[in-house]
Amino acid sequence: MQSDEVILKARNLVKVFGTGKDSVLAVDHISFDIHSGKVVSLVGQSGSGKTTTARMLLNLIKPTEGRIEFQGRDIREFRGRHRLEYWRKVQGIFQDPFGSFNQFFTIKKILKDSLKIIGEKLSEKEKVKLCRAALESVNIDPDEVMDKYPFELSGGQRQRIMIARIFLINPKVVIADEPTSMIDAVLRSNILKLLMKLRDVQGTSIIFITHDIGLAYYLSDYVLIMHRGKIVESGSPEQVIIHPKHPYTRGLINDVPTLHKKWALKEG
Repeated sequence: MQSDEVILKARNLVKVFGTGKDSVLAVDHISFDIHSGKVVSLVGQSGSGKTTTARMLLNLIKPTEGRIEFQGRDIREFRGRHRLEYWRKVQGIFQDPFGSFNQFFTIKKILKDSLKIIGEKLSEKEKVKLCRAALESVNIDPDEVMDKYPFELSGGQRQRIMIARIFLINPKVVIADEPTSMIDAVLRSNILKLLMKLRDVQGTSIIFITHDIGLAYYLSDYVLIMHRGKIVESGSPEQVIIHPKHPYTRGLINDVPTLHKKWALKEG
């Protein structure tokens, strides 16, 4: 179910790495809102500050300045079990989740362990049933993967298992950082459909981080264009793609011929 509730809010976020002459300004005073049940794309090329922003939103690194609020509370207040609760409600999906999985655990154990974050006491039978249902929801036959290890699976399978894990946890927000950049076109389409299923079935808000402005155009309710640590343009996909104001945005559009053609036709 979608609403106008602002579930996640960033205000004047700054992130500086290093000190003195060696310091790097990765994120430079950015602000935005994420509404419940909406897809927001953060678009920019490598080095624009997208992933650093994602890591701050996931509470993996601290902002140098500014604040992030989740459901009206500053996430710096979340410590101990409250921090774990935040991670239950705000989850990440990455380019290749290989590093997110314990390589010594089977897929069955990885998924069952994910249920611990929910905090509900479940029987072994209930856990296995939920894990199987989650795998089936992402079009994976549980019997084919439950007893396998992550290194035995393809990148596309690992991505879908990461999304199955999201279905199990049922977070409020998913931050998907270039989740389709390492897989082929067919798998990319499947992963994107699964992300939209999260939004449509569970009402999950999705922050889609990508260098591909074409994907952002087709997936998003709102688009943020990031360049050299700043948000240089924002608005609906139509506003940003059809009527771009910033030269950097126009450059991204020029790299996608079909979008550029559509923009040119609208302008004409």
